[in-house]
Amino acid sequence: MIFLRSLTFNICYLIWCAIFFTPCLILMVFPQRFMLHAGHYWARVIFWLLKVICGTTYEIRGQENIPKEGGFLLVSKHQSAWETIALMAFSNNPCFILKKELLMIPFFGWYLWKSGVVAINRKAGMKALRQMIKEAKEPLDNGRPVIIFPEGTRATPYQEPNYQTGIVALYSGLNVPVCPAAVNSGLFWGKDAFVKKPGNIILEYLPVIPAGLDRKVFMKTMQDSIENASNRLMNEAEQKKEA
Repeated sequence: MIFLRSLTFNICYLIWCAIFFTPCLILMVFPQRFMLHAGHYWARVIFWLLKVICGTTYEIRGQENIPKEGGFLLVSKHQSAWETIALMAFSNNPCFILKKELLMIPFFGWYLWKSGVVAINRKAGMKALRQMIKEAKEPLDNGRPVIIFPEGTRATPYQEPNYQTGIVALYSGLNVPVCPAAVNSGLFWGKDAFVKKPGNIILEYLPVIPAGLDRKVFMKTMQDSIENASNRLMNEAEQKKEA
């Protein structure tokens, strides 16, 4: 049954993207905000399909921790494609830091570019870090949250964390506060997984880490905050399954 529901969802997802992406081409000539609004709508329909077809719901916690004014870094645990879609749907005027290869995807990549992302070549080393810091300044100055997944790739639930040092360079170079975020999405929409499982995915925004901390202190504070909260959310979901 779960397999059939997942198959149905994936077919509907592809159909929805085909229906949505083609007419959105006209938005390429309009201001950026129109593409961002379209992205919100696209994402919310996907979550509706997940709920109706797969029984996968969601909950957003800790919204009071999101800074109300000024630009900030939103640093999230990354377990599946779900949080990428969620942060697009629920963030106000977000700017994602992502690998430049994504911009090469027809339609989807074009729309990412139009929405104002920071695309980097991850093989470029220090040059990529300098580019990332330079290009992230403009959206931050305009009050946009800049979103980055500090592990650089998706992790499986309870996997040993592997936070990249680039986030420390970004934090130090930009001198802005950081809002960490935790998820349990990998339990229901796994890394590269076809099957989507029923349950409640939780995205939780955590207390803000102020700008200006020592690099090592920041790294430990951020990692402990995200990992402890993500583990708590996963344990909570596992306990509900057993109940």
